Amino acid sequence: MTSRAQPSLFDGSKRLVYDEAVELTIASLTAYGPAHDHWCIAWSGGKDSSALLTLVVHLIDAGRISAPRSLTVFYADTRQELPPLQASAKAIMAQLAARGIRCEVVMAPMDKRFLVYMLGRGVPPPNNNTFRWCTRQIKVDPMAAAVEARLDELDGKILMLTGVRQGESAVRDQRIVMSCGKDGAECGQGWFQEVLPNAKGVRGRIATLAPLLHWRVCNVWDWLRIYAPMTAYGGWATAAIADAYGGDEAAEIAARTGCIGCPLASQELALETILRSPGWEHLAPLRGLKPLYRELREPRHRLKKTGFGEAGELATGKNKQRMGPLTFEARRMALARIEAIQAMCNDAADRRGRPGVDILSIEEATRIRVLISAGTWPNGWDGDEPTADTPLDSVFRDGSVQPLML
Repeated sequence: MTSRAQPSLFDGSKRLVYDEAVELTIASLTAYGPAHDHWCIAWSGGKDSSALLTLVVHLIDAGRISAPRSLTVFYADTRQELPPLQASAKAIMAQLAARGIRCEVVMAPMDKRFLVYMLGRGVPPPNNNTFRWCTRQIKVDPMAAAVEARLDELDGKILMLTGVRQGESAVRDQRIVMSCGKDGAECGQGWFQEVLPNAKGVRGRIATLAPLLHWRVCNVWDWLRIYAPMTAYGGWATAAIADAYGGDEAAEIAARTGCIGCPLASQELALETILRSPGWEHLAPLRGLKPLYRELREPRHRLKKTGFGEAGELATGKNKQRMGPLTFEARRMALARIEAIQAMCNDAADRRGRPGVDILSIEEATRIRVLISAGTWPNGWDGDEPTADTPLDSVFRDGSVQPLML
């Protein structure tokens, strides 16, 4: 993968061309890789981490960088990924297994998975303002736990490679700028830090490195769509990943994806992009997820605190009449709708011989029903609270609701 063998795809001094991007990545891995016995790659199945994973394996295979004593890949399965990304992840995992590379599928415990936690325990859908619980619970915490478990099996220092890039998030960029010189990192050598965030008890043994820090989104598209699928570069199943994002290199913010029906996103850009792609039209029923999550936040589907204390006095302080968990009726309704949406997609997929949807397994649906039957509520709620659309003047001080006068 030398600059002599591969011509640059873009001209002009303002854009970092593909060959230059790869050479800087090699410099980053060469600077920090040899000091660590074992490498781990945090892989979400998205564009950046998939580019990192397949590029690193190719560079090792091609002898461009020295191989570590071991390489472990951690795939974060949120159970809510877009079907093309799920399909690509499965194909790439098979390719990793054929190379003898260890790949661990990291998943949240059953009761903390997105749909089980929401519909089984009754926790309302996350929102950007006050209650963004999903990312940490279904991705960050399980990944940290998996890495720590792996550390117990290894001796020597570990380097965690991530697909973090500048330009992916304004907040992230500011954090990178503030950390530019941390732990001896030099410009052009990636974003290097000595301790894995959120991991406990591993100080001095593990460091993180972002070898694609300098990559532009056009470099990512080039690798995923053009180079990585070539036999000479590994023949990776990455083209569908780029297609899922639409490949719009002119507007990076529009290229980001999240979970299907993500309650935190203002628009369903990734899903709409996929639905416009040939062969994925059968996923159209997934459009019903985002409106459902929005509906579940409505007062009629949730309980609320009455504002009265245990002794019947009017409580004071912040959020004493806050809205809370989903009612059992709302949970059952949402479960039925999600099962119907998934069934419609999969029936159409079977008829077309296309990949289906797997965001709610039989085991997860069963667990949701068990938790509902057991009368499960989030901590601090007992289910006797009125629904959030109940007028305050109809609630007695003991928390009971006045019957309607007919």
